[in-house]
Amino acid sequence: MGGACPTHAIASIYTGNYTTSADANKIGVIGFSAGGYLVAQASNIFQPAYTPVDAIDNVSSRPDFAVAMFPGHLCRAGETLDPGIKVSKETPPTFLLQAWDDPVDPVCNSTVYARALDHAGVKAEVHLFAKGGHAFAMRPLGHPVEKWPSLVEDWLKDTGVM
Repeated sequence: MGGACPTHAIASIYTGNYTTSADANKIGVIGFSAGGYLVAQASNIFQPAYTPVDAIDNVSSRPDFAVAMFPGHLCRAGETLDPGIKVSKETPPTFLLQAWDDPVDPVCNSTVYARALDHAGVKAEVHLFAKGGHAFAMRPLGHPVEKWPSLVEDWLKDTGVM
């Protein structure tokens, strides 16, 4: 069995190793909070960091799109991007969403990543809401941020994923 990491899982889908009704040209990643950091990693690291253990490890694991919701751990001192995240023109189109009043992961995590995406020429959609806090999920909050599922759906349609 190959490595237990996002690169191996995504590459396995691309090779047809898993039976799925999903279009192999429309495989994406979505993550919330710390999972948003994993989205950034999976969107920018397409080859495993370990010695390949099977043929799947030699297949690119670049996702076709990425959704990072209130991501964490991307912003470093001086509002710089984590140096381990190397955004390039190969980074997939990305949807970012965060609330300015997030008490756990400051909005800098989204803005610093959005700037890096823009600098690399990567298509990105960014939504920053005044209220919503952290981990707002899909529950009613009485704030516009609760409409995020339809914003993601509209973006997926606009990018041709749906």
